[in-house]
Amino acid sequence: MGVSDHAGATVCVERIILDELKLDEVAQRQTEIQRSSIKEKICDSVRCSVGQWKIWILKWIPLLSWIPQYSVRENGLGDLVSGVSVGIMHLPQGCLHSMKTDLRSLNVPGTFAVISIMIGSVSERLAPDDHFLTNGTNGSVVMDTEARDVQRVKVAAATTLLCGIFQVLLGLVRFGFVVTYLSEPLVRGYTTGAATHVITSQLKYMFGVSPRRFSGPLQLIYTLVELGRLLPQTHIATLLISLVALTALIIVKEINSCYSHRLLLPVPIELMVIIAGTLVSHYADLRAVNGVDVVGEIPSGLVPPRVPEVGFFSSVVGDAFAVAVVGYAISISLGKTFALKHGYKVDSNQELVALGLSNTIGGFFQCYSVTSSMSRSLVQESTGGKTQVAGMISAVIVFITVLKLGPLFEQLPTAVLSSIVFVNLKGMFMQCQDIPALWRSSRVDLLVWLVTFLCTVLLNLDLGLAASIIFTLLTVICRTQRPRYSLLGRVSDTELYLETESYKEAKAIPGITIFRSSAMIYYANAELYQEALLKKSGINVPKLLKLKTRKEEENAKKKQVKEQDKQTGVLRELANRMMVSMKNASESVHCHGTDQECIINDSGIATVTHGNMNCSFQPEQDSEEENRDETDTHSSSCDGVQEHTHSIILDFSPVSFIDTVTLKTLKNIFQDFAEVDVTVYIAGCRVCVVQQLERGGFFSESISKSRLFPSIHDAVLHCLCRSQRDRSGSEFALEMPCVTRL
Repeated sequence: MGVSDHAGATVCVERIILDELKLDEVAQRQTEIQRSSIKEKICDSVRCSVGQWKIWILKWIPLLSWIPQYSVRENGLGDLVSGVSVGIMHLPQGCLHSMKTDLRSLNVPGTFAVISIMIGSVSERLAPDDHFLTNGTNGSVVMDTEARDVQRVKVAAATTLLCGIFQVLLGLVRFGFVVTYLSEPLVRGYTTGAATHVITSQLKYMFGVSPRRFSGPLQLIYTLVELGRLLPQTHIATLLISLVALTALIIVKEINSCYSHRLLLPVPIELMVIIAGTLVSHYADLRAVNGVDVVGEIPSGLVPPRVPEVGFFSSVVGDAFAVAVVGYAISISLGKTFALKHGYKVDSNQELVALGLSNTIGGFFQCYSVTSSMSRSLVQESTGGKTQVAGMISAVIVFITVLKLGPLFEQLPTAVLSSIVFVNLKGMFMQCQDIPALWRSSRVDLLVWLVTFLCTVLLNLDLGLAASIIFTLLTVICRTQRPRYSLLGRVSDTELYLETESYKEAKAIPGITIFRSSAMIYYANAELYQEALLKKSGINVPKLLKLKTRKEEENAKKKQVKEQDKQTGVLRELANRMMVSMKNASESVHCHGTDQECIINDSGIATVTHGNMNCSFQPEQDSEEENRDETDTHSSSCDGVQEHTHSIILDFSPVSFIDTVTLKTLKNIFQDFAEVDVTVYIAGCRVCVVQQLERGGFFSESISKSRLFPSIHDAVLHCLCRSQRDRSGSEFALEMPCVTRL
């Protein structure tokens, strides 16, 4: 091996080593890139999971999202005054509601009059007074009230716990969707009816009478009749206290309303009236001297938690579910009312879960079911509360009052609390102003408002809510069964198509019918849709089909007669030829018969006549009549309506789904109009609807997807182009592209 060969081999080895090193470097780089990409993916997944957890936590614990942005300067003072006012009012009013349930030893935050009555009816049913009668020392019958109250507390706690469980479960399964069926007229009518119940429950405290307690439908009517019967027994001192409190509350609230732009903070008249009423009652000893009814004993401290008796669940399951639904309905109705007023949104499922957790936890502390309080919510709004900080302050005040300050309000007259409730429900009754506005805007919504109010007042909140929702759904069904069917016309120089009956600018396009329904098309109104289309289009398809069948039968008969006439003509021609040959020997021959006459003219051609009809002209006449009949079949119209409609466009923009009944109806429409040479198209059809049509087997060789157009204007251009092509002929259509201008 030479030196050059050795050097070349060395160079080759070095190159191989360098190539291997480069390959190793490339592999290392690729490995590093893969590792970095894996790390990035892991980091992204971690970030995504952390972000999702953060969103989930902020959604279910909204306090963490808004508390860092809370402005003490803007909202602090108003929330403080509002929270103190509601907190001080909360406990004594809760004790008043507990009287409706005969559960005087319960802690009762967040009570509502109707819920209190519902819980009380369950407690009385399962723990009636008759079960606690015992024989006294002298042979008399004595009621063991202590044992009765303990048993009723157990019933109420079990009902509350089961109610809370129902609400939590309903919230987790997203039952809050039912709120979508609570329209604004329904909510406002329902809250007005609930306010009527609250006012009625407070009247006995304002007049100082003790009516019997009623339950079930017409409860409010029976209570008002009973109050009217007891009016002569009105307690004068209690009535005077009520009037004084009402006067002070009304005057100061009107001042707050008139000078709201000048006042830094509304005057907390509710707090002032509670403090003044308590001081006057204490120092004047109104209960002992004048017999004025006061709040009475307020237990201090919290009872230790314990598990309610599960054995009552089977007996109270129906009542617990009713309380859960009614409590949620009251809460979400108030929430929607204030949300519409102040411009924010309420999460219905979150409200349901929160309410359920409150009742579930309260059941372990021997509380009965809670919900949003109409009166205290209005007090919080009227005293300047703007955020949930007011509720937090109110909760702290209630907690402190329950522990230590409860006895301070034992001398507060119940008439003062009832007066506060009465005045603050003014906003709810102001919703009656909806009636004239709804009369002008929507009679159906007005009917929903009135029916909801009357059902709530007469049937109570549970049955009234169910009846109101059912009635609202019936109005929706009626609206879909009686929609507005209209024909559309084009506004010149635009692609806008409007109702020809409502807009003079919209002009119908000759030969094209554009049909629209204002409502969905489904099984309940599919047949009505087809009938309205026939009526609006002016094309009586059944009559035209009968006419076409009749014309075809007549044409068939005429063709048959024509064939017979042709055969008869051949025989006549032969007879003529024979007669011509026979008459060659004679100049003029006349043949007489019963109904035939043979005449030989000057040219020597004989003509056979049948009566007074010239048979030689008959074939030409038959041809004219046949052509005229065929023309009449295509251009005939019924009852003086459109004569040259060749296309119908169905506007499907309001349609969001297709059921089987609608699918069959559409097939019938396409097939029936095809029988009378009218082509049907669909415009504005959504993708989901097209997919449903495909799954239902709607498209076929006779009905292709070429009948679908994204807009009405596109369908109109196609129809005009097709009509122009038909008039011009197929050869012209192949030579010249179809250009249509509107």
